[in-house]
Amino acid sequence: MATEAATDSKRLLRRSSSNKMGLKEKVVQIYEIFFQGDDPSCDKPNFWDEFFLLKVNIGHIESEFDKLSNESLLGLKDNLNLLFYKAVQALKEENPIRVINALHTLCALIRGVFKKSVGDFGFDVINILIGFDSAETVMQQMVENLNRILTEEYPVILKLQVLKFLQVLATATDNISQNTLLEYILINSVFESLIQILGNAALRQILGHDTVLVLTLFIQYRKYESANQYIVKLSILDDELALTGYAQVVHNALFDFNRSYAVRNIEPQGGWFSALASMVGNMFVADEKQIAAVRSNDSILLALYEAIHLNRNFITALTHTHTPSTPATPPSSPVLSPGNPLLNQVPKTDPALLEPTCQPTNLLVTFLEYSSVVLQDTKDETQHNNAKLCLIILTCISEDQYANSLMHDINMNFRVPLHRMPMRHRKMKVEKDISSRPLVCAVLDLMVEFIMSHMMKTFPLELYLKCLGITHRVLCYQKKCRVRIQYPWKELWTALINLLKFILSNEGSLVKRQNNIFHLSSKIMNIFNTFITYGDTFLPNPNSYDELYYEIIRMHQVFDNIYSMALRYTTNDGESKDSAARLTNHLVNIRAIVNHFTPKVDAWSAAKQLSSLTEEQVLEVVRANYDTLTLKLQDNLDQFDRYSEKPREMGYFTQLVRSITVEVRKTTNSIWTTQTEVLHSLSSIT
Repeated sequence: MATEAATDSKRLLRRSSSNKMGLKEKVVQIYEIFFQGDDPSCDKPNFWDEFFLLKVNIGHIESEFDKLSNESLLGLKDNLNLLFYKAVQALKEENPIRVINALHTLCALIRGVFKKSVGDFGFDVINILIGFDSAETVMQQMVENLNRILTEEYPVILKLQVLKFLQVLATATDNISQNTLLEYILINSVFESLIQILGNAALRQILGHDTVLVLTLFIQYRKYESANQYIVKLSILDDELALTGYAQVVHNALFDFNRSYAVRNIEPQGGWFSALASMVGNMFVADEKQIAAVRSNDSILLALYEAIHLNRNFITALTHTHTPSTPATPPSSPVLSPGNPLLNQVPKTDPALLEPTCQPTNLLVTFLEYSSVVLQDTKDETQHNNAKLCLIILTCISEDQYANSLMHDINMNFRVPLHRMPMRHRKMKVEKDISSRPLVCAVLDLMVEFIMSHMMKTFPLELYLKCLGITHRVLCYQKKCRVRIQYPWKELWTALINLLKFILSNEGSLVKRQNNIFHLSSKIMNIFNTFITYGDTFLPNPNSYDELYYEIIRMHQVFDNIYSMALRYTTNDGESKDSAARLTNHLVNIRAIVNHFTPKVDAWSAAKQLSSLTEEQVLEVVRANYDTLTLKLQDNLDQFDRYSEKPREMGYFTQLVRSITVEVRKTTNSIWTTQTEVLHSLSSIT
């Protein structure tokens, strides 16, 4: 039977190439009969065998739905139920062409009915598509057939079409939680099949991105309303191969983005005129390309977030060391045959662009580099939302004990290329000689860079709060575990003081637009207070502690002005009164340091008859007067509110998922345009 079916399919494909219009007309005529309410299969026992050998005209099916009134659609319920059921049955066929055509038919039916359901007229898509009485049975059969194709010895191109179909199913509605068809995908899970693909290095090379995308979409279904078994299963997954494979898919996507960005921003070699011409010529196009590229990474970043947020075991995969030129997991027994046409579509990596190819890396290194690109420009909404997701991911990482232990491990050093935004006082440069350091140093560098480069009129307060939260979490870990890293802490202190200067200079406009600047200032003070109170437990040496005091004394005017500003707002009854009062309390120890050491420095200067003192002379005074300094022990400096998606970030993720759903729906349109290529590929395999 399989041989006869293959012969039939080849004969039909040859006939389609010689007489495409005739074959198309035959399919169209059958569709028209269906949509007129008649059953063309009556008294034709071989009708369905022949029907699913015909190339699907998806555009015509959708156009037929567009012509229908709502009442006519309800009248076609029995015919649509029959067509849906027969397509599900065809998924059992051994002939892959019938299976592909069945999948495309299901796609067209789902899209057509859901598109028709948008509007004021309400009807249940399940009843229209499948019928209430048989829905559970039919959907169970469908999922069983899909699982079999994904896990057994089927052509890879057919597995890919199944994943594309699942994407069509998941993105049928803008709000994924309103897609009632997904209830059946929860009851009859494809989770194990997806995980099996991720654990197979050969399959993952081609199917990995689509597999992770499908899994990520299913996780979003009613995640705040009821138990979602995809969330539960991902949270307890401990399959090391699958988790590493998951990480490798995300790594490859972000690595490709980083590489494209690096190539696009290589300094021109033709002198200043060439550089100017290139900059002017690419200014606007580059921005559009950059935004589009960032938007396309929303789904892969969401996948990374879900894995880190839900699965503690994923931290190992996040920091799994490998080199860019070799896969992160050993190849398992491949399912691909050398003659499979899809093998030619596997992207090849240009070794010349992998610089340096021999340097060890991991997903966290690649993610930090990606974040350094996205965090440069947050004025556009797309880039702002993407940057926010990067900072949320870093928040989850920075409060994980095991992740921190790996990031602070002095035996795990990596070179992390961080990109810096060109500014008036500095040129954009690519660092040629990046030192190898513990990963936490790159995290802190990224936070310092963000603080320094976003003091602007459109002040991204929310991102600043997250940035300071990440910094504080890292310090809390260092204090708790008494970890001392060799880091230029002065750069962080300088960045924080500059941020305070910006707040003072722009107080009026900032308070009008976002009265939370007192909360932001308190976050800054808490970081300084953490250094003051616990610095002896994690600063690398006593000199670092002395330098902290020197910076506070040297920049005392900034702290005095912040105190005066907060004090003004505590005397009125505005919204900022309470947060301003808290800020004044957080300044107690800094003011104590300034008030204690400033007179002693002045007295020492007068005794020595010096008009100005060097840094070393001030430090000498500081060291001599530590014993008489009295500080107030502040509570909860080493505590923070642990990240929680619900309810704080629910609105953000709901909107993000909606945006991803719309984008995925656009990309799955490629299913419609590549049918001929898919069928010809399958015919060569058959």
